[in-house]
Amino acid sequence: MSQRFLDDDVLLTTPTSRQLYHDVAAALPIVDVHTHLSAEDIESDRVWTTIDELWLSADHYKWRAMRLAGVPEELITGDVDPWDRFSAWAATMPRLVRNPLYVWTHLELRRVFGIDAVLDARSAKEIWDEANRLLPSLSAQRLLAMFRVELVATTDDPSDALDAHRRLAGEATDVRMVPTFRPDQAHALLADSTAWNAWVDRLADTEHRAITDLESLLTCLMTAHARFGALGCRASDHGLARLPDRPRDPARADNVVRGAREGRAATDDERDLVMLEVVSLAARLAFADDSVLQLHLGPLRNVSPRLMDLVGRDAGADVIGDERQAPGLARFLGDLERAGTLPRTALYNVNPADNALFAAMAGAYARSGVAGLVQWGPAWWFNDTIDGIRRQLDDLGQIGQIGGFIGMLTDSRSLLSMTRHELFRRIFCDWLGRDVEAGLLPADTEMLATLVRDVSVANARAFFGFGTT
Repeated sequence: MSQRFLDDDVLLTTPTSRQLYHDVAAALPIVDVHTHLSAEDIESDRVWTTIDELWLSADHYKWRAMRLAGVPEELITGDVDPWDRFSAWAATMPRLVRNPLYVWTHLELRRVFGIDAVLDARSAKEIWDEANRLLPSLSAQRLLAMFRVELVATTDDPSDALDAHRRLAGEATDVRMVPTFRPDQAHALLADSTAWNAWVDRLADTEHRAITDLESLLTCLMTAHARFGALGCRASDHGLARLPDRPRDPARADNVVRGAREGRAATDDERDLVMLEVVSLAARLAFADDSVLQLHLGPLRNVSPRLMDLVGRDAGADVIGDERQAPGLARFLGDLERAGTLPRTALYNVNPADNALFAAMAGAYARSGVAGLVQWGPAWWFNDTIDGIRRQLDDLGQIGQIGGFIGMLTDSRSLLSMTRHELFRRIFCDWLGRDVEAGLLPADTEMLATLVRDVSVANARAFFGFGTT
């Protein structure tokens, strides 16, 4: 049997596909518009001690896979010897065939450490030793340079003072890192008035303003947004189950905020009222400075009470929700358009059943002279698989406009995940190449190369207003 596992032409099935990837896509830089990377790790140029620390300490994708394999929770999120956790992960790998984690893991081993062995229980010690031997030379900023990362956007809470961003902006470095404004806590925590008030107090301290009602809460969010903008922020980001199909009601939302300040927990309906005010404010601010409103819609979060009690949020217990997305999203975008304040908007769906809906919704709104005012954003979360990316390209190509697509992002807490851009580019080049071979596209090298450059990096630069370095 010939060995083709992750060879140079993996996923490239036609001559045109191979030409487009190797001659055009492979050398392009990366603009990663949505990550959960640590700004402190990047600014301090962190060096990790073990591959467990770099790979497994915050990756709930891997945690979820290990639980499915029956690995005890102590070995997943507990305070154990790093080798024990890594060996448990290695033993899980053979069960993950066809899961994107299988390809991601081995692509990261190859591209970062030059290790082409297949990870399993038998090879774990050899891979552990070799990766750890190389780690001292692979600091955060060196990894970004290795992947040719032109710009990386972190995801940041409005109460964050952004000290790491500020320090990095004053340093002589080739690394370009910008914050992203993520005000979800302003409404997501309202069911727990103690947690919500603790967050509000942090925001008030950071902005040096008292928060007593909706107006003062929104004022602090506005000043925080301006502070983010001064450090290069070009987007706000909102993770929501769905946008409710209801009109805004600022007076009732104000009552909710005042009550929460007095210690009253909010109902789901009351949280929706505050959420609409927060996201509507972010949209108006994005319109004002021509930045981007990102709406990540559809997940049902933290469904396991056991893991919430044991580990907390973001532990790998989020699932695909099946909320109706169209009515509330259409009302929200339509209200902004009617008011003349619809900003550049990127829509992300977690439920693949909503693919055609999101492609069609994005095409319904426009502003004269602006290309792709509302975008269906990159394949996200449960959709960023090989087949999921192909499905999105098919739907976007046939319902929307592939030439304006903003490509790929990592949505990851690990710097090693930059390999996902390579995987996307291979899939995209193959998608184009197959249509050329089928006679559906002309074999126009210049046109196809331009499409590859645009979708891989240029469209993201332009849509978010990042410019070039």
